[in-house]
Amino acid sequence: MNAALGFAVIGAGRIGALHARHLAGAVEGAQLALVVDVDAEAARAAAVGGAEVLDDVAEALAHPRVDAVVIASPTSVHAEQLRAAAAAGKAIFCEKPVADDLAQTMAAMAVIERAGVPFQIGFNRRFDPAYAELARAIRAGELGKVELFRSQSTDPRPAPEAYIAASAGFFRDSVIHDIDTARFVVGEVERVTALGRVLVDPLYEKYGDVDTSVITLEFASGALGVLMNSRRTVYGHDLRVEVHAERGKLVAEDERATKLWRYDARGFHGDFFDHFLDRFRDAYRRELQAFVDAVRAGQPPAPGAVDAIETLRLADAATLSLHQGRPVRVDEVAAGVGRDAEAVDAVEVSAKAEATMAPADDAEGGHR
Repeated sequence: MNAALGFAVIGAGRIGALHARHLAGAVEGAQLALVVDVDAEAARAAAVGGAEVLDDVAEALAHPRVDAVVIASPTSVHAEQLRAAAAAGKAIFCEKPVADDLAQTMAAMAVIERAGVPFQIGFNRRFDPAYAELARAIRAGELGKVELFRSQSTDPRPAPEAYIAASAGFFRDSVIHDIDTARFVVGEVERVTALGRVLVDPLYEKYGDVDTSVITLEFASGALGVLMNSRRTVYGHDLRVEVHAERGKLVAEDERATKLWRYDARGFHGDFFDHFLDRFRDAYRRELQAFVDAVRAGQPPAPGAVDAIETLRLADAATLSLHQGRPVRVDEVAAGVGRDAEAVDAVEVSAKAEATMAPADDAEGGHR
């Protein structure tokens, strides 16, 4: 494929606007054709580089310049828009999660499977250079068998009440990135145990959520893991990943916005990223580049449907563990009643087949 892929970005909020800017000139083989949002002012602000503005998804999907879509709208409408884009034959990049509910997620992925369109889920940390190199080295066995995995993610401050009210919960909306990193680096998880507290903002308790958590992971390989998460870090956005293996360990923890340490009357200090969009700005570009490269080469993008399903399943298992106060085996968590059983079975068969393959040497290994 020689011609650039024409993209419609659906959703002109902060992440949709960032994707639009990248597609308008920072991603090779792509061009921003349309921005779609019911908020005309937000859409116009995001429509850089001469892109058109629409307020109707169906009209955008029928537009002759659109080959692919980036779905960056609210989670509540992701599944509906995924189905529409698949029916229109468009390549689909969707921000996480596909849906707040595992059954809806699996049904949507079954539609993607039947349509045969390229699909990638937006787990951007896989494309961060430090995370990607850590994962590559572990998957290549450079340090031998993994024994311990640790991930920490902390936000600079609590979210606004409107976000908390509409959120699917701490584990599905935020900790899911750490869960995906654990799967990406070490492999599948068999059992989780979750603890959660409201220690930062009482608004989380009002909406039945937590703002501070520790999750332990028991990997299928026998390795153990810990995920530590909080909605407050007074100095900025802070993330780190550490993997202990039989011949050493790897650590990714480059948090300074300016690669400089200062020594002065105040002591030893540096600056920090205040927001995840700044910390992972290049990772967001790299994940879109990987998606475009895969589509143009006729290869399946990654992370894909299996990752969308299994990472959400793990988040659901952690949520169940939190509510019931016990360890939960991941295989206890099913999609629930009322799903499209035949369609979901097709995705589950595909997932099992993919799981039997050797560790992927694909876009996952070379990005975030």
